[in-house]
Amino acid sequence: MIKFNNISKTYGLNKVLNDVSIELNQCSINTFLGPNGSGKTTLIKILLSLVKPDSGNITYYDKNVINDVSFKNNIGYMTQIANYPDNLTANDLISLVTKIRNTNPILKDELIDRFYLSDALSKPLKHLSGGTKQKVNLLISLMFDSPVIVLDEPSVGLDPQSVKILKEYILGLKKNGKTILMTSHILQDVDELSDNMNVLMEGNLVYSGSKNSLINDTNSKNLEDAIISIYTKGNLC
Repeated sequence: MIKFNNISKTYGLNKVLNDVSIELNQCSINTFLGPNGSGKTTLIKILLSLVKPDSGNITYYDKNVINDVSFKNNIGYMTQIANYPDNLTANDLISLVTKIRNTNPILKDELIDRFYLSDALSKPLKHLSGGTKQKVNLLISLMFDSPVIVLDEPSVGLDPQSVKILKEYILGLKKNGKTILMTSHILQDVDELSDNMNVLMEGNLVYSGSKNSLINDTNSKNLEDAIISIYTKGNLC
């Protein structure tokens, strides 16, 4: 469905991505893992047409979407940090994003109820807690029912009840045919949600496959040991 084909990107003398190829299937949750600076964010920015690769392309149902701005309408994107103007209310933000996307937020009411946001909608964002801002961020990214969902550290700052609700919702998205790309440093989230894991280190794809395959290939007891092993020993691709 979505294929990253031999993506490379250099900033100055820094090779951020080195010939990375990954395939994401429909109805799947795909986790991107790696230390800070491994290339995960750059790969996401290329998918969103925010950065142009030096070489390679991305195809969506076999169509090249590099620099195709209209492709972004197929993506619901949740940033790691919700850098929205503090003077706006959540309602203001919903209206603003709706006008920019020029489409109806068909899941808005469902998500407001699901994440208990009704009391927060009329308050300026600066008066909301970090966890509530994160839930507003989730609302904005998910409310258009996009076929492709990109979640950058989605559970950071959420209380345990909200994390549980979020995980159940993400699994429901997969069941309903969505393709989900998620970054996370929280291994419990990765363990419970991932169908496929893609591990990047210093711009290189060092592992791509299932959780169980990674555990077996590294002769590890669990996912935590497997991740530590691959970070230490390097490439399994």
